[in-house]
Amino acid sequence: MGINKISQEKCIPCRRGAPLLTHEEIDVLLPQIDKWILIKENSIQRLKKSFQTSDFSETMHLANKIFELAEKQGHHPKIVVEWGNLEIQWWTHKIRGLHRNDFIMAAKTDQIIKEFASL
Repeated sequence: MGINKISQEKCIPCRRGAPLLTHEEIDVLLPQIDKWILIKENSIQRLKKSFQTSDFSETMHLANKIFELAEKQGHHPKIVVEWGNLEIQWWTHKIRGLHRNDFIMAAKTDQIIKEFASL
């Protein structure tokens, strides 16, 4: 599979009060990101995915790559680092739910993981 088109998009600044994605918009975007799931935590809908790693060092390396992406895009996830596992959750804090930016960042996260796996 080639580069996901949505992964080439850039996050746009999102203001408090911006509309949440509708169920229909989520239904269109979710198939564009591989194996991300919708969850609800503290009444906030989020995208979540876990990545298996070979050891803690690899997990930290990937977490740092996602940190660099988040800083560059100005959009920040929840990152849970464990030996052999990296969990990422994307949602838009300002609107307390999902925005197109979250799907863009999920696709960019997948790109980082794919690039790392191909080394």
